[in-house]
Amino acid sequence: MNRAARATIDSSALRANLAAVRRAAPDSRIMAVIKANAYGHGIVPVARALQESDAFGVARMEEAAAIRGAGLDGRIVLLEGVFHAEQLELAASLKAELVVHSPEQLEMLEQYAGRHRFRTWLKVDTGMNRLGFPPDGVRDLSRRLESCPAVADSPRLMTHLARADATADPATQNQIRMFSEATSDLQGSRSIANSAGVLAWPDSHANWVRPGIMLYGVSPFEGRTGPDLGLTPVMTLASELIAVKMVAAGQAVGYGGTWIASSPTRIGVAAIGYGDGYTRHLGSGAPILVGGQMAHLIGRISMDLVTIDLEGVDGAKVGDEVLLWGAELPVEQLAQAAGTIPYELLCGVTQRVAMRVV
Repeated sequence: MNRAARATIDSSALRANLAAVRRAAPDSRIMAVIKANAYGHGIVPVARALQESDAFGVARMEEAAAIRGAGLDGRIVLLEGVFHAEQLELAASLKAELVVHSPEQLEMLEQYAGRHRFRTWLKVDTGMNRLGFPPDGVRDLSRRLESCPAVADSPRLMTHLARADATADPATQNQIRMFSEATSDLQGSRSIANSAGVLAWPDSHANWVRPGIMLYGVSPFEGRTGPDLGLTPVMTLASELIAVKMVAAGQAVGYGGTWIASSPTRIGVAAIGYGDGYTRHLGSGAPILVGGQMAHLIGRISMDLVTIDLEGVDGAKVGDEVLLWGAELPVEQLAQAAGTIPYELLCGVTQRVAMRVV
């Protein structure tokens, strides 16, 4: 099947970004976060490319199963743990490590009658106020886990940074301090840092770091791109021109007629749209590359098509490549134009887009 909309995933870029994590946090082990289909990049090919990481972090059991189904036997951590007691046997069969963040999950383990012994991670809430136990109860909870017959050894300890991308905000340092104080006399490895923590908060590196977005060559910081930070973009999203035409002055283009030609204008139509994950929140003026030349969207993005102002794009013709984002046009720039974050754009690429791994 020959689909115009295509995403190319660069395995060498993934490995280069993993090496960048090791340089930034040389004394820490790396849990590569590949949840949400590896941020839209394909969980199995990304896991294969990142086998040199020390563990994989996933959000759902299905993600762990996909990794095991691909024949990969590295450590897998379920970052949200299990949701129901009956999932424990499946987690055991997948040799998945469990994050424990709620009293209900702790009780599930205490009531588990199976033979498997789980590695666990005790999650401490230091300010995200999402998942995790309050710091003042961590010592008692750690002892309960350690004494639980279903648990293999001392639980590892983790927290999650809420504002690490805001490098001048004292909240991150407060979270690091709170976590340190809450776990000061406990055994077990520690993990704090996400991508922003890896890059901007050395005090958060601890025993394990948990990079996500930086592995895909994207910056966690507003106003900066991955290459600004020494990272290599992994995904190139592209399509092609399927029509080129002239629009007379005064004619409108696209649904709602939101763009009207002020003079005779040569336009192109590319085969990609919000059905492929190219967000409708982009609109007239958003950057796009046609045959390597800068151009701009005009009108509304539709389900299957976008329209492009080709004035100033020399020699544009049907079949020319249209680059939506990639090394030459950072996804961070598109996210800013759409009023969103790069994570959402990457995760939003749909199954209609042909995925090619190189």
